[in-house]
Amino acid sequence: MVGIVSYGAYVPIYRLSREAIGQMWSKGVGKGERAIANADEDSVTMGVEAVIDCLHGMDRSQVDGLYFATDSPPYIEKQAASIIRAAADLREDILTFDVSHSLRGAGSAMRAAADAVGAGSAKKVMVAASERRIPPPNSDFELQFGDGAAAFLMGDTDVAAVLEGSYHVSAEFLDVWRKPGDTYVQTTEERFLRDEGYMKMVPQAVSGLLKKLKLTPKDITKAAFYATDPRMHQAIAGAMKLDPKTQVQNPLLDNVGNTGTALAPMILVSALEEAKPGDRILFATYGDGSDAFLFKVTDQIEKVRDRRGIKRHVASKMMLPNYGKYVEIRELMEWESPRRGARRSSLPVLWRERKMIYGLYGQVCRKCGNIQYPRQRICIFCQAKDDFDPIRLSDKTGKVFTFSMDQRAQEIVLPKVFTVVNLDGGGRFYSVMTDRDTSKITVGMPVEMTFRIQMGPSENLALEGSGLYNYFWRFRPVRC
Repeated sequence: MVGIVSYGAYVPIYRLSREAIGQMWSKGVGKGERAIANADEDSVTMGVEAVIDCLHGMDRSQVDGLYFATDSPPYIEKQAASIIRAAADLREDILTFDVSHSLRGAGSAMRAAADAVGAGSAKKVMVAASERRIPPPNSDFELQFGDGAAAFLMGDTDVAAVLEGSYHVSAEFLDVWRKPGDTYVQTTEERFLRDEGYMKMVPQAVSGLLKKLKLTPKDITKAAFYATDPRMHQAIAGAMKLDPKTQVQNPLLDNVGNTGTALAPMILVSALEEAKPGDRILFATYGDGSDAFLFKVTDQIEKVRDRRGIKRHVASKMMLPNYGKYVEIRELMEWESPRRGARRSSLPVLWRERKMIYGLYGQVCRKCGNIQYPRQRICIFCQAKDDFDPIRLSDKTGKVFTFSMDQRAQEIVLPKVFTVVNLDGGGRFYSVMTDRDTSKITVGMPVEMTFRIQMGPSENLALEGSGLYNYFWRFRPVRC
């Protein structure tokens, strides 16, 4: 019995209203808002958030694989899944791979994960999808694109939603594309895309699935499927003979936006949050064809209700004050060159200390019980030597002990807030605070860890002097 054991999601805290976009370009653009990743976020950091949410309260050592789907990877030639694995503190001896180049990558990854579990080559496989695409300014895409991530743990025990079947359609259909070197996606004529793409391929896959399972559209409780905008979403639902009021899950297009590869998975998470045992949930992706899956919810769903998921992340938000702030955190303009020299990371050190940097492992002294980070040979409290046990700090919360703000630091969203935090359960950690309202920061404020890009002094502040993305852990005010 293969299916979804657990689910998780992530929506960035920042939102940009469509009204602010319309004011910039002096045109009417409708209502609603888009979720906007912070300057120190990308598809990898959001993927980490979704995976950790999915694994809340679970044994991470049970995960046998991690398949990551995105069309906005930070590297063209380097695996992103391996970074997520390290940050989520999963075992090193698991299979990791990236699925990219198509918006239906999450469907491909889910099918591969289900097949691996069904064949017995893995017991539990994590499937994550994340997207942070940059839309062309003053375009329809700018009104549509949002950022976010979703994750599912596929397995054959403690299954919350059993996979009843899947059906797949492949099509060489050129609708939306981005070539190497292109900053923005390109697309074709809207009516052709609608009539020959969305309106045919998604219904074709769903129809094939229902026929295969000897079911009808009336057997579907909720449908979670991809579409570019609310009008298109409603039209596809009609083509599949689904009741938009009772059988179609809210597509998140008004309050999160079109999150590309992650959109259909995020809608599926939203459906699972509300699902009851016995419900049948349709999940359909789109891109160069379509993948359709049908899940039947079990009693186990009640044991994974404590995820932040979609609902809690959507409720936790801060509005960007204007379009200019969006341009700034997206680095859509050429800014003044950095005045400080670029620092270079030591790749041997990053490799040698990978557990401490990515997994955020400190140490606890066996003699006095004090927690310390970074790791060292001598306990600073009792001077015991080489007598420590490792301890993961990334899932700890804490309270601000002290902080300072730097208006001239190398950071896109200034001021840079340097923070010392007393961790709950022991230990003290020094890092930067992100996703914050500086007027509300106080000593004693509850904070939690979040995996982010460290800003560096280069033409692209997300890259440091070695031309790589330097990831580490930061603090943020506790969300949700």
